[in-house]
Amino acid sequence: MSQQPETVETESRRVMCDGANDIRARNGVRPAALGHPRVWLEIDEKGYVECGYCDRRFVLVGHEAHDVTGASPDAPPGMTA
Repeated sequence: MSQQPETVETESRRVMCDGANDIRARNGVRPAALGHPRVWLEIDEKGYVECGYCDRRFVLVGHEAHDVTGASPDAPPGMTA
């Protein structure tokens, strides 16, 4: 079974992704070689944005796309991400 990309809830429309957010920092510095180039993404009217490098999905809290049950905003009713 394949693992789904990570979903991150955020209250900001502008988010940063470097692919290494889940890597433990050593002395406050994450090793860049274990992620991808840092990119800034903007959440639009859909209420979410996906990183083009790692497919991590950032979902705006309070938007209709935000579903605490884990359902994908693009999935038909009854289907989860």
